[in-house]
Amino acid sequence: LKSVKRSMNTFIGNIEARLDSKGRTFVPAQYRRILAEMGSSHIIMRRDTDNECIIFYPEHVWQQKVSQLRNALDEWEPEDQLILMQFMSEAEILDMDSQGRILLQKKHLEMIGAEQDVVFVGMLDRFAIWNPSVFTEKQMPTQDLASRIRMRMKNKQDN
Repeated sequence: LKSVKRSMNTFIGNIEARLDSKGRTFVPAQYRRILAEMGSSHIIMRRDTDNECIIFYPEHVWQQKVSQLRNALDEWEPEDQLILMQFMSEAEILDMDSQGRILLQKKHLEMIGAEQDVVFVGMLDRFAIWNPSVFTEKQMPTQDLASRIRMRMKNKQDN
């Protein structure tokens, strides 16, 4: 059998990790490989707007999201200006150290209720960190997930 080198630039799976006393954690090796393949030397971190987790974006994905948001907003509309300011002010650029660790500020860890254990969750073009018990709590029963996927896929095909 011939060895085939696969390149898969999608973040998948869920990987448990620990925080050290300073709030550092290792980015999973498979995620670091993907970031390297993408040429992303920095990751942008932002608390999720709907869930109790922190989302991490490779640089180019963050730029796409910001561009989408900017195009959806009117820069002359005061409310849109506030939306953009708040969204951007809650973001932070992170660098990984030479060992592949990132430092998370205590305020961010407190927002998601993380103390020592976290779980990295792949989200295709980005990944998240959750408090493991909160992530488990948010999971749908398998049958509900299956029916929701079927419904959304069917709706997509009908459009």
